[in-house]
Amino acid sequence: MAIHELKNNPQLKGQIQLLDNITYAAADGEPQKMSILLPWATTTAIKTERRPLIVFVQGSSWQLPRLGKQLPQLVDFARAGYIVATVQHRNAINGHQFPDFLMDVKTAIRYLRANAAQYDIDPQRVALWGTSSGANAAMLAGLTPDDPRYRTDDFVNESDRVNAVVSCFGPTDVADTFDFTGDKPGADLLQYCLFGLDKKQWAAKKAAMSPVKQVANAKEYPPFLLLHGDADKTVPYHEMEEMYHALEDHGASVEAYRVHGAKHESDFWSPAVYNVIHQFLDGIEQPNVK
Repeated sequence: MAIHELKNNPQLKGQIQLLDNITYAAADGEPQKMSILLPWATTTAIKTERRPLIVFVQGSSWQLPRLGKQLPQLVDFARAGYIVATVQHRNAINGHQFPDFLMDVKTAIRYLRANAAQYDIDPQRVALWGTSSGANAAMLAGLTPDDPRYRTDDFVNESDRVNAVVSCFGPTDVADTFDFTGDKPGADLLQYCLFGLDKKQWAAKKAAMSPVKQVANAKEYPPFLLLHGDADKTVPYHEMEEMYHALEDHGASVEAYRVHGAKHESDFWSPAVYNVIHQFLDGIEQPNVK
């Protein structure tokens, strides 16, 4: 019986590696971590081309995101040619109020730009994708590029501007979200942690944390893709529609998908959803970002 032959793979094409437990900042003395999916060849002597970056923020109710929750699905994006970084942020339950989580996500973007050569990232092609509270952070970051209110002292020469935003079942009106889930265990505690002890300040802080209230005229925004299940019992579906209309009314490029019968996380996900996200990201014309 003949022995079959296969060619070797000197360029390591299709081979993905995980760089885990990378510290990108240490705000308040707490190390903030990320994990990066990238071509295996990047850490060898083999030269690889610069690739577009997806920064992914896992939903966590504004607590500490689990870096590995979506990694199995994100591998498909890495195999398709993207560098994918999943990022953590400070935990609201540990006393880190808004806008700490947003500042951390922006710092992570600047860290990745500062280290673009090391990871073979094209710093002019950066997309931000979040789920649930991570989508809230992604939308806010996309709407407030290089805003000094949300900037730390880390990587000050880099931009936190992104070229595209993907939101999956993200809160767009924070006051409405908490009204919707007000009787759930822990909802009051989370609000005290995010907005402080003085309830008189909550309304203003919730408005500042609501992407739908940050959309303004005469501003340029990156393209947005919004997806939301219409059976969501954690973040009401109508918030996605309101965000869609706000962006559209202000001249932004926006696409929206209603996932019929889908709840929060769980049955929201499907090959069709991932295909929509993939096609959206592949179709983005990336402007120049310095």
